[in-house]
Amino acid sequence: MANRDDPTGWMWMQACDLIEQSERLHRQFFQLSGSQRDLASWQPPMDVFEDEREYVIVVAMPGVTPERVEVIKEQRSLLVRGVRPIPLTGPRHRVQQLEIPYGAFERRILLPQEGLVLDPPELIQGCLFLRLRKT
Repeated sequence: MANRDDPTGWMWMQACDLIEQSERLHRQFFQLSGSQRDLASWQPPMDVFEDEREYVIVVAMPGVTPERVEVIKEQRSLLVRGVRPIPLTGPRHRVQQLEIPYGAFERRILLPQEGLVLDPPELIQGCLFLRLRKT
């Protein structure tokens, strides 16, 4: 392990740590969704809750407006896709740091059973709520 008295070793260790952190963030936020859709560049994170009546899926997508989201129910899956635009564009602003994923996204959610009824999706405080009633 390098110490602070060895500037070359210490800088090398810092550089390796930054590369590792960058790769971890890239894997976390910019995974392809596994579909054939070429435009999707990231998957929004989600949580799934269940009770005796329904499943509730919460998909985090702050900054995405309802008209930029599409939810497609298939037999055993849901497909959530859309676009989150970069909020500040143009000649006045230059990117100094970019950690939040932007652009096209897609998330395929496998359903635990067939016959679930999808209620109309709700976008609340940057999260898409998908309620699937059990029949």
